Amino acid sequence: MLANATVAIIGGGPGGLMAAEVIATAGVPVTVYERKPTPGRKFLLAGRGGLNLTHTEELDHFMTRYGAAAERLRPAIENFPPAALRAWCERLGQPTFVGSSGRVFPQSFKASPLLRAWRAWLESLGVRFSFQKQWMGWDSADNLLFADGETVKAAATVLALGGASWPRLGADGGWVDILKQQHIPIIPLCPANCGFVVQWSEIFRDRFAGQPIKPVTLSLKGETVQGEMMVTEKGIEGGAIYALSSAIRDEISKTGAAMLMLDLRPGVSISDLTRRLGEPRGTLSFSNFLRKTGGLSPVAVALVREVGGKDVQTLPAPELAALIKALPLRLEAPFSIDRAISTAGGIAFEALDDHFMLKNKPGVFAAGEMLDWEAPTGGYLLQATFSTAVRAAEGVLKYIAV
Repeated sequence: MLANATVAIIGGGPGGLMAAEVIATAGVPVTVYERKPTPGRKFLLAGRGGLNLTHTEELDHFMTRYGAAAERLRPAIENFPPAALRAWCERLGQPTFVGSSGRVFPQSFKASPLLRAWRAWLESLGVRFSFQKQWMGWDSADNLLFADGETVKAAATVLALGGASWPRLGADGGWVDILKQQHIPIIPLCPANCGFVVQWSEIFRDRFAGQPIKPVTLSLKGETVQGEMMVTEKGIEGGAIYALSSAIRDEISKTGAAMLMLDLRPGVSISDLTRRLGEPRGTLSFSNFLRKTGGLSPVAVALVREVGGKDVQTLPAPELAALIKALPLRLEAPFSIDRAISTAGGIAFEALDDHFMLKNKPGVFAAGEMLDWEAPTGGYLLQATFSTAVRAAEGVLKYIAV
């Protein structure tokens, strides 16, 4: 194929924009087709609380965050690792810094300055943008087909349509049916980094929804995470929950529910807590006793009562301490996929070559959350999105023999 033939990128999120940059840098004309009026909408949302781009932990440990997909993603991430992502930000005039947890952020702590600089750079490379263009698949001549009736003949195509979380920002998973019609195997999409339903009592829900429980240690099937969780009207969510969301979701799928164990006093031994709770209560109410003597926050005290029932205040100190250190919380279902931070499932790796080209659609590549992988928050999501996009774009250049 001719090097000056146009490449089409479907999707204007970070994966699509990175693929466009790699291809345009090689001198190949690129057009990005985006269904929304502007690019990078979910990228901007991710940056509202501080844009976590990647993580500085050692690469072998970094790769374990991708679970079963780690080895399929390794070539892409080794090819464009966290250091390369940070260098790329620097080139755009957006230096990064490392937080206390090892997470990497732009110094501006926002996505908008980075996105503005990035779009200006892409336009300087000659990348064209075509907005409000909803991709519908292919016509009978294998041209790209859009909802407004336009068809496009591309030398190669990169699909970067995201998963199905936050659909109002553009990624609604509508591509699943399109690719299934092409006999491409798709692992069903499901919520990742999500909250879970808990059947709270009305009193607990009305009083404590929106309040955090921290610090807390969560355990499920041998996996343990310490952090923070948030009580919501429908259940729980937050960083510690997201870190275990894959295991929780799988347990619910297998057994119908997941019993999560909460240590509400991490750092305090059960013997020390038993000693404290064995002290005379005096005139203190049960709640004030747990708060002052046991060191529990009001919401943690309420959670002990919520789970332990009305007789919990009659428990002897050893049993009460054991309950606080291993409080069972029944999780019944994940929150809906449209509320999830990210999506699990996607195009099966068996359908892709080493550069993420669809084996039964030569010249069509895929990147980002469309692929069948998931990872916790902490920089792993964006890193894999960028890395798979670079890998796919390099596959495009190889395919069109640039």
